[in-house]
Amino acid sequence: MKRLTLVTLAASALALGACASLAPYGPQTAPNGQGFAEQRIESNRFRVTYRGVGAPGPVADMALLRAADLTVQTGYDWFEVTQRWTDGRPDSAGGLRPSVSIGAGSSRYGRYSTSGVGVGVGLNLSGPQPTSTTLEVMMGHGATPDRPTAYGARDVQATLRGRR
Repeated sequence: MKRLTLVTLAASALALGACASLAPYGPQTAPNGQGFAEQRIESNRFRVTYRGVGAPGPVADMALLRAADLTVQTGYDWFEVTQRWTDGRPDSAGGLRPSVSIGAGSSRYGRYSTSGVGVGVGLNLSGPQPTSTTLEVMMGHGATPDRPTAYGARDVQATLRGRR
């Protein structure tokens, strides 16, 4: 009976976790909703934010994709990330996260004494959590600079769209 309950509980948690996931790539349609938003800072400098639900990695990829799309749309060839902010926990994907605890103790009841060791298994059933990535990017023409923070816009588009 306990095994059936644990299986039912795990299946329910997985179904619940599937309800909240990263929305398809697109603009933000509500305040604090999922999607991208940008702000022009200078003619070749933007702040791009992508808000999503789940692990920070895919959300950061969507922010890079938006920066690449914006770079091409405004007539530039490459962009460089000059600042980056990530808001969210590294484990914000949610789901089942087991934990194990071990305890020992003893007590005395009148003339009897007892001792024991216990093992417990806990499940964190939290669903995916909100996360966001904000990039400040500067755009340019010509060859992409040879720096790890600089990206060829069309290469980023091809790579990130090819994976989805």
